[in-house]
Amino acid sequence: MTDHLARRGFLLGAASLALVAIAVDPAVAAAELPDFPADVTPYRSGYRNWVGEITADGLWACAPSAPGQVVDVVNWAWRHGWTVRARGSAHGWSPLTITAGTESDAPVLIVDTAPHLNGLSLTSTGPAAVRAGTGVTLEALLTYLEQRGLGVTAAPAPGDLTLGGALAVDAHGTAVPATGETLRPGHTYGSLSNLVLSLTAVVWDGGSGAYVLRRFERGEADCAALLTHLGRSLVVEVVLRVGANTNLRCVSRTDIPAAELFAAPGSGGRTFASFLDEAGRVETIWFPFTEFPWLKVWSVAPNKPLTSRRVTSPYNYPFSDNVPAPVADLVGRILAEGAWYLAPVLGNAQLDTAAVGLVATLSADIWGPSKNTLLYVRPTTLRVTANGYAVLTSRAQVQRVITAFYRERLAAYAASGRFPVNGTVEIRATGLDHPADSGSAGAHAPLLSALRPVEGHPEWDTAVWLDVLTLPGTPHAEAFFRELEQFLLGTYDGGHALTRVEWSKGWAYTDTAGWSDEEVIGTAVPDSYGTAVWQEAVGTLNRLDPRGVFENAFLDRLLR
Repeated sequence: MTDHLARRGFLLGAASLALVAIAVDPAVAAAELPDFPADVTPYRSGYRNWVGEITADGLWACAPSAPGQVVDVVNWAWRHGWTVRARGSAHGWSPLTITAGTESDAPVLIVDTAPHLNGLSLTSTGPAAVRAGTGVTLEALLTYLEQRGLGVTAAPAPGDLTLGGALAVDAHGTAVPATGETLRPGHTYGSLSNLVLSLTAVVWDGGSGAYVLRRFERGEADCAALLTHLGRSLVVEVVLRVGANTNLRCVSRTDIPAAELFAAPGSGGRTFASFLDEAGRVETIWFPFTEFPWLKVWSVAPNKPLTSRRVTSPYNYPFSDNVPAPVADLVGRILAEGAWYLAPVLGNAQLDTAAVGLVATLSADIWGPSKNTLLYVRPTTLRVTANGYAVLTSRAQVQRVITAFYRERLAAYAASGRFPVNGTVEIRATGLDHPADSGSAGAHAPLLSALRPVEGHPEWDTAVWLDVLTLPGTPHAEAFFRELEQFLLGTYDGGHALTRVEWSKGWAYTDTAGWSDEEVIGTAVPDSYGTAVWQEAVGTLNRLDPRGVFENAFLDRLLR
């Protein structure tokens, strides 16, 4: 086997670690889990987040077949002093589910939602709504909707995300209204959480002295805390407002220099903001130490444009979803030899792969039902760690938010022989979570969504999402991320814009670790929502789970 094939095999093997359910002798299970619900089978399972930075081996787990069994399991956990952590695809970075250092003998029970809590049915057609189990994947949900002429405006790129996980962290895509575009019924430019009409969660009931299933309508105040609950609750089913599906055209290009695309406001030319005005749906993937980002522009196109290729399934960038040999070679060398100085070479190799791959696969101009262009990340893609922030601002100020700070600091690090970033910078823009989009009378905005509108700033109608990716273990990455985070928090501090963290990604950096800066965790993050909103969310989540069944050590630090 050649070296590059060995390295590629190593990378793909690491990226596809399976969370295998390990059967346990019933007698052993009965001894370690006394009185466990008889109709639910416990097993041992590991936990690994997306990039493998947070792992736990041999935890007890189960896969309830119905919401009633979830309640039984939760009540067992409460009575025996255990905590419960819901798991979907574990496609996240932050310690919201399992915290680092969790031992196999910890009293932590994983509830796997994907095997059985994945039902789908239409509850109405005019207006349209879909009832969905929270273990269903986004790809399965969007496929079900597409088959019925329905869809969403925007969605995250990975199709393997479970709906419950996506809602817990206000997952989003990229979409704002193009010039002259109006919001269509059943759609939102905000997060998926903003489409919820009702949800069913496991909550404490004082009257019965136990946990029960309770349905919350969007107009109920308590529902606002559950729409984005960060894992501090367990939602088993939701009803989502959806609307008529659209055909989208996605044009990719790699010929616009970053200096033009991210130019200062008023510079003119082919800027990020100009493409937002033109199409409303824009993403840039900027490889490190390169001059030409991969720009994607989606536009609503009822009929297939002459030059577009019709696509009938998602994941149309195979060169991105499967690590090509040249990139695998470089990544393998960087990891095996500690050759971090190769970051500029890797960045250019990734750009070359994208530029050539778009042409070779006829993917530079594709068209089809929305799902087929919105979903493009498979689990086989190169797994990297990521930080993430949303900067809320006015549409007119979007170009101002996309600053040169990242490039300037990266160049300064490189000049001193440090290469903290070897992955991409990804930039998207969305609207906010306006509750009226749901069409539900008296609807509340999600309390803890990063896209929650800011009281007193109705002009802030757009969120610019900024993510920086790098290989896990890259030296100086945390220090670099800390500088970027402090810049964002200090510059967009509520004056002309406001920074909020992206829950599923990395944040609260010290010079050596993420999720570790206590000032960011305890002050900056709550302040970005306002004292009243934060306290309402924390108070509601604690009241619905007063026994702390859905807690973990990190959530205890954050939600206080």
